[in-house]
Amino acid sequence: MNELNSFIKKEFRHILRDKRALLILFAMPVVLVILFGYAITNDIKDAKIAILDNAHDELSIGLTNKLVSSGYFIQEVSLHTNKELQEVFRDGKIKLAVVFPNRFAESYYHDNKVTIQLIADASDLNSAVALTNYASSIIQDYQKEIVKAPVQKPLFETTVKMLYNKELKGVYMFVPGVLALILMLIACMMTAVSLAREKETGTMRVITVSPLSPMTIIIGKVVPYLVISFIDTLIILVLSVFIFGMPIKGSFLLLFLVCLVFLFAATSLGIMISAFSSTQQIALIVSIVILFLPTILLSGFIYPIENMPLALQIVCQISPAKWFIEAIKSVMIKGTGFVDVWLQLTMLTVMIIIFVRVSIVRFRKTIA
Repeated sequence: MNELNSFIKKEFRHILRDKRALLILFAMPVVLVILFGYAITNDIKDAKIAILDNAHDELSIGLTNKLVSSGYFIQEVSLHTNKELQEVFRDGKIKLAVVFPNRFAESYYHDNKVTIQLIADASDLNSAVALTNYASSIIQDYQKEIVKAPVQKPLFETTVKMLYNKELKGVYMFVPGVLALILMLIACMMTAVSLAREKETGTMRVITVSPLSPMTIIIGKVVPYLVISFIDTLIILVLSVFIFGMPIKGSFLLLFLVCLVFLFAATSLGIMISAFSSTQQIALIVSIVILFLPTILLSGFIYPIENMPLALQIVCQISPAKWFIEAIKSVMIKGTGFVDVWLQLTMLTVMIIIFVRVSIVRFRKTIA
């Protein structure tokens, strides 16, 4: 019994001396609770919408105010033409548009019937369905406010148009996210674990005494994973198109450019993780915590970023997967060009530069 107590105390001392292990053991539960508590929500809050009001009468203005004052929507822009409507959807500025027809109030009072069109960006299917449901509910509430006597059928009829995904296929939403997740696991996690293994076994120190520069060593280690990841990208895209019916409306060259830049970003992040990890186990745990979960929760893959608290929305901006998913959806589903994804590519490129620079500085300190 004394031997067991001594062994337990020794193990506790070992754990308490390992600051990195303590950080993982106690900080990770807190981080996960916060992420799951705030990120996993389908509630609509402050969603950006556009209003195309062809009537500008008392009823259309009143309903617009009702939508905006509900707390669910923010009027991002007021439109005047259908061309402007198409542009704001292509730019990703809004997720929903409300279109009022000409003579809106006149049709209501004279014909006892009027139609309101709701147009949603269905490249994010869950968000599109939720937005149209919320808007339809508010429209019916507004009708009850202005109708004096009870009616048998709604006088406000809503028609819903789903842009970019008329058949409401869930594959349009999950393929970009799954692609990001798989590439993160292969390009980033495997790179981090591989380099950490070299450090743990002492092989890295042997390599560093060779005439090779740190950059040459790193490139030599990660190129195989880059090649494998790119092959996996091709496989996933082929399966998505020919089995699941995923469209590729944009340029193939631009699509491959987006994937390639993201692979470099993921690999660079894996290098940086390995630079701060002394063992494979630490590299694996850190990869899961800062890659796997954020790719699912903080990239817009499943849960809309705009529904999250402001603090988490800011954190989402440093997730490579977030920018990749935005770009890949834009190219594949919307058929946009380089001018529409330059921001996403720029952000990924900046991340590559930062990750590589930090890795080299850390790597030089380690081998010094």
